[in-house]
Amino acid sequence: MDTPLPRTRLWASTMQGHGRGVITAHATSSARTSAREPRRRDQREALEHLTLVPEASHAVGAGTRERPEEPDEFRTCFERDRDRIVHSAAFRRLAGKTQVVVYPTDHQRTRLTHAVEVAQAGVAMARGIGANVTLVDAIALGHDCGHGPGGHASEDAFDQFIEGGYDHGPWGADVVLRPLNLTVETLDGIRNHSWSRPAPATLEGEIVSWADRIAYCAHDLEDAVSAGIVGLDELPEVVREVAGVTRTRQLATFITAVIDTTARTGVVGMDPTTAEALGELRRFNYERIYTRPESVAQSHTVVRVLTDLVEYYLAAPAALPAEYRSDDLLRGVVTYVGGMTDRFAFEQARHLLGWDPKRLPRGIGRGA
Repeated sequence: MDTPLPRTRLWASTMQGHGRGVITAHATSSARTSAREPRRRDQREALEHLTLVPEASHAVGAGTRERPEEPDEFRTCFERDRDRIVHSAAFRRLAGKTQVVVYPTDHQRTRLTHAVEVAQAGVAMARGIGANVTLVDAIALGHDCGHGPGGHASEDAFDQFIEGGYDHGPWGADVVLRPLNLTVETLDGIRNHSWSRPAPATLEGEIVSWADRIAYCAHDLEDAVSAGIVGLDELPEVVREVAGVTRTRQLATFITAVIDTTARTGVVGMDPTTAEALGELRRFNYERIYTRPESVAQSHTVVRVLTDLVEYYLAAPAALPAEYRSDDLLRGVVTYVGGMTDRFAFEQARHLLGWDPKRLPRGIGRGA
């Protein structure tokens, strides 16, 4: 039982790579390119003027950060932002946070998979419109990093503790991701991606606002159908006629509509017919998924759990990890609790607060 498995030994056999002089990944590597100077950042930035529309956010002249930094040799400022978000703990934690179903299990989407899908939709639109693909990608991947455990219910829980209320967009940009020292363009798009917020300052930020809504409308429906919450035959007629009933057709319809409308009018938007279908799909999801009795009950439970956790740490600050203790104790506590995954928050409720596991959300579907 102490002997490594065959696959482990095979993996270890490639420890040093292959060849001499130039080490290759494969013993049979044949990929070649002619020797030349590497393509540095300034050369690639120059290409943006050939591929992006004039109104797009060009990397040249952008990249203002709270703390000034020297430019990277190879990456543009927005590429650095994207890389920092992908490698951040805040982004990784999205894997354990609610998208539709509290305490997501098995195949159900999480905030992380949602962020990736928003990025895909946004990048597709950015390519068709001629916007900066990398900035769209960075904003989309980071747009939900301010979410707490349990989805939007966490905002209701934290509202009572934060002056002016808790909004996951500004909280993500101004608190959670602030240590990454992202550019003002990326932060603005993250801060203002929700339709209830002021409009983003960039073309790319507007694209992500549409990508977010398109993605969660189509994907939340798919998860709800898979979980047996709703049936596709129940969709409003306008949705079925304009956008169909499959995720593939819905995404294609809505993404194409934004590209075509923006190219035709110069305004980032959607034609009225397709926008009506998207609005009715969102209304259907709201009434049949987000505000169904089981979802509402779970949301109230999440609010109570997170409220209790914040109050616990305010009364026992020594229990906080050291990096969250500061002169602004309340901000540190909300940051810590808001960063928890669903699973960790519910475990803390059991261990620290004595919550009965039967009172906590258990998820639905396979694996629950």
